Amino acid sequence: MTSLNRLQTLAMGVPEMKQVSPCKAASGDDIVIVAGARTPMTRARKGAMKDTACADMLAVAIKAAVERAGVKPSDVDDVAVGNVGMDGAGALQARLAMLLAGLPQESSVQAVNRQCSSGLQTIAHTAAAIKSGFINIGIAAGVESMSAGAKKGPPKIGDLSGRLGESQTVRDCLTPMGVTSENVAKAYGISREVQDKFALKSYQKALAAQQNGKFDKEIAPITVKVKNAEGKTVKMTVTKDEGPRPTTLEGLQKLKPSFAADGCSHAGNSSQTTDGAAAVVMCKRSTAVEKGLPILGVFRGFAVKGVPPKVMGIGPAFAIPAVLEQTGLTKNDIDAFELNEAFASQAVYCMDKLGLDETKVNPLGGAIALGHPLGCTGTRATVTLLNHLQDTNKNTGIVSMCIGTGMGAAAVFTRN
Repeated sequence: MTSLNRLQTLAMGVPEMKQVSPCKAASGDDIVIVAGARTPMTRARKGAMKDTACADMLAVAIKAAVERAGVKPSDVDDVAVGNVGMDGAGALQARLAMLLAGLPQESSVQAVNRQCSSGLQTIAHTAAAIKSGFINIGIAAGVESMSAGAKKGPPKIGDLSGRLGESQTVRDCLTPMGVTSENVAKAYGISREVQDKFALKSYQKALAAQQNGKFDKEIAPITVKVKNAEGKTVKMTVTKDEGPRPTTLEGLQKLKPSFAADGCSHAGNSSQTTDGAAAVVMCKRSTAVEKGLPILGVFRGFAVKGVPPKVMGIGPAFAIPAVLEQTGLTKNDIDAFELNEAFASQAVYCMDKLGLDETKVNPLGGAIALGHPLGCTGTRATVTLLNHLQDTNKNTGIVSMCIGTGMGAAAVFTRN
């Protein structure tokens, strides 16, 4: 049996028999998220934050999360920040941001890069640190300036390894993300029509959510300076995401393929390149009760699984079953899935493979409409999910995404 066959077998094995679940009873040892905040998400290279440094975006998200949590800045032990595009995962910028946000120099910081899941990985890191007793209160965050990232050239292949010729799987790790989307579409028969219809729904849901104020309480406004089309620097305050917009199926169908002449992935059914930052404050439930802090949600479990690099987008189809098994849940127990829409092809594949109820998937739209600031997405999606569970009086959700080079990550959260 090949590795892909084994992974496909796992994907089909979403637990159907309900087990005794650790998600049912509240405990003082539960790892809770007491508050979260994010900046608006703006278009890379063209949007309001195209000239804003990662440290400045991140500082706004951290400061807002701390204020909403009601914790003393001096009580924050550590900050974990996810980033993909900056050197060293942006460790220097993360330190600048936490200090600009008003945290004391005695608080520490770490930088994390697990590519597109970086912002979710920081939540898992922080939960583990709290659970182990290493820290009491931590901040998990993510930030990305894809505007800045666009100015950097790709690494020279020869600098990556001198042994690329030894393994096709190793070489597949270098496959451009858009090409992996085309690979998924071809391998699993995901037509352009299906992808375009999925993308249209993402735009419609996100635009409706924005117009109805569903994102307002999670967004922290940010004041920035940006160069306009005339080259003049203007000051403005950004309060809303720039991605959602009226879209038609006819408009999507007119777009040319972006990654292959005969392909089906294009700018309208792929995630938008975006700038943004998000942060959450975490501690044990007992600490929250002792300090009189609010509880936005509870972290319940986290899993990462590897998949073939050339079809990296299928990762959530294997990470989601793993985290369901870990937490003793079935897919039917989940009220909402924040499934990152890196590409419509892979999102559709994962939904179909797992048999997910599409009404539960990205109820407020996804990355096709809202954008995918790489290191920020996991934290942003968590903030969105937890606010949605609060608003709808639902209890359980999953955040999941594919990861470049061939992985998938997923985490379970509950409202209480």
